[in-house]
Amino acid sequence: MQEFIKKYAIDRKGTHSVKWDGLQPIFGAENLLPLWVADMDFKVADGINQAITKRIEHGVYGYSFLDDDYYEPFFKWMQEHFNVRLNKDWIRFTPGVVKALYHFVNAFTKPEEAVIIMQPVYYPFSHAIEHTGRKLVSADLIETTDHHFEIDFEAFEAKIIEHQVKLFILCSPHNPVGRVWKEKELRRLLDICQKHQVVIIADEIHQDFVYQPHQQIALLSLNHPYIQEGVIAVTSASKTFNIAGLTHSMVMIPNETLRSHYDQYVNRVGDIGVNLIGSIATAAAYETGEAWLESLLQVIQYNDQLVRQKLTDHAPEIIIYPLEGTYLQFINLNPILKGRDCKAFIQDQCGLAVDFGEWFGKGYNGYIRLNLATSPAIIEEAVQKILDHL
Repeated sequence: MQEFIKKYAIDRKGTHSVKWDGLQPIFGAENLLPLWVADMDFKVADGINQAITKRIEHGVYGYSFLDDDYYEPFFKWMQEHFNVRLNKDWIRFTPGVVKALYHFVNAFTKPEEAVIIMQPVYYPFSHAIEHTGRKLVSADLIETTDHHFEIDFEAFEAKIIEHQVKLFILCSPHNPVGRVWKEKELRRLLDICQKHQVVIIADEIHQDFVYQPHQQIALLSLNHPYIQEGVIAVTSASKTFNIAGLTHSMVMIPNETLRSHYDQYVNRVGDIGVNLIGSIATAAAYETGEAWLESLLQVIQYNDQLVRQKLTDHAPEIIIYPLEGTYLQFINLNPILKGRDCKAFIQDQCGLAVDFGEWFGKGYNGYIRLNLATSPAIIEEAVQKILDHL
């Protein structure tokens, strides 16, 4: 782990990083330690830079297409890691998963129709629904007495019926609560959505960040009749390999009718094509990046345990939810805030920039999300800032 940190950890200040240099527009302050935006403070795997450098040295960036040099490493990764067998005909591309969410909402629903999500959840889910004039419906996750989040299946189905929901956006693994859904949970969601003919969008961008004993179950890997009828999955190498700025994601649509609807919408709004450097980086990541990823996962798990140990030792009232997946730690500070404003404590007193719980859904004031994909020294500094201001 130390070798990985020494080689790849890097200071990103002054590089037009949203996380480090873009604090003022969001937080109204600049001198904060950033633990918010979900990208990493590590250089990419060597093979990615080598592939990009090779193209740069060629010196031409004209219109390009993708061939087996792209598809083979991506398909191999999906099959070996998630038991998903893909077909080229299923694949479409977008400049990112969030852009894909807007495409899905526009393609498969009409204005004022209902789209369901499970809050607290990644806030662009809500934006994609509300910004397009659709009706946002949430079947909120249940927080159990042992500080674990579960799906409220009864509320999920009841709200689908009540609001005549057309589309469901699933976050798997779940951001921010860190859940990795079990097969029986996914099957029950499939059964409900098949019963009511709700199209499922599975955002699986965090699929590679799953920790033992948990296992990521890709929705398309399941043997369920609705997979070929009403399921679309979307992912990207951007989260796994820290290449979000290269704007390239993959949409997987097994059903021909859904593909046709999707293509018709994209044709209406104009297909901008595939990002050349993004596609090169993606193929190289899947082909050469596995060892880099394995070392990175060790760092994230170390950081997770570092936070847990220090806060448990000095502030055991703070609730830290289990990190089954993602590199994003969800924390409930309400037991130590005791009515104090969370922003005033975390930002103004502790000097930290975090994602606040209310960004993810109503009722989560006093919760925060920490980005663990950075060096342990930064995590230790952040935790100490919290402890110093208790």
